[in-house]
Amino acid sequence: MLTGDCGELVADFLMLGFAAFLAGFVDAVVGGGGLIQLPALFSVFPLATPASLIGTSKLAGVWGTSVAAFNYGRSVRLNWVLLLPAAVFAFVFSFAGAVCLSHVPPHALRKGLPFILGTLAIYTFWKKDLGSEVSAAYSVRNELWLALGMSALIGFYDGFFGPGTGSFFIFAFVRLFAYDFLHASAAAKVLNVACNIAALLWFGWSGNVMWQLGLGMAVCGVLGSLVGSRMAIRLGSAFVRKLFLLVVTALLVKTSYDAFFR
Repeated sequence: MLTGDCGELVADFLMLGFAAFLAGFVDAVVGGGGLIQLPALFSVFPLATPASLIGTSKLAGVWGTSVAAFNYGRSVRLNWVLLLPAAVFAFVFSFAGAVCLSHVPPHALRKGLPFILGTLAIYTFWKKDLGSEVSAAYSVRNELWLALGMSALIGFYDGFFGPGTGSFFIFAFVRLFAYDFLHASAAAKVLNVACNIAALLWFGWSGNVMWQLGLGMAVCGVLGSLVGSRMAIRLGSAFVRKLFLLVVTALLVKTSYDAFFR
């Protein structure tokens, strides 16, 4: 619980609200909002269990992600025949990952994540034209199977561990499906919503959500998502690519510190 006098309480809530707004903005464009929101929650609630803070962060984030997905859906053409089955797989496997988290601590995955993110960043830096335009990569049938496999793998990762899920989805759509960064970000939001709802169901059922705080932060997150998604739609793939690289680099630094220095 929050402690301290009235001034400290107001400062804590303002910090959490600002963190939620900024997380919503970043998450709407390239994912990785948890990199901002979770540390803020851990700072204000140092004695709370990690599960309750992650569950509260999921509650705060799912609304902004949903608003961003809706905003993209009105302005960017999405392949719903591909995305809807993929979203179902992401939902199921994210829920399975959240359940597994209760039994198997993700220590090995924590140490391997910086290397995965580093590879992602180097590849994107190296391939200057990556994600500059949309093109057909596979036949419709092969594309569907690839989307289901990708959604299952990243969905399970989101429920089991989580950092960088949105960025992984974006990279997968750019690299595997030859999307530009704008369309990849839009498609990733749909799958992110499915993952977040699944994980939230598990955390809520197990009593690991601070509902009032999470809903208050959700309002700020939605505002950030509106600003972020509209800016991405207006500025296009070049802006999304730059922010993607920035967020992946920040995730690389943060996860490296968590894995090897804490």
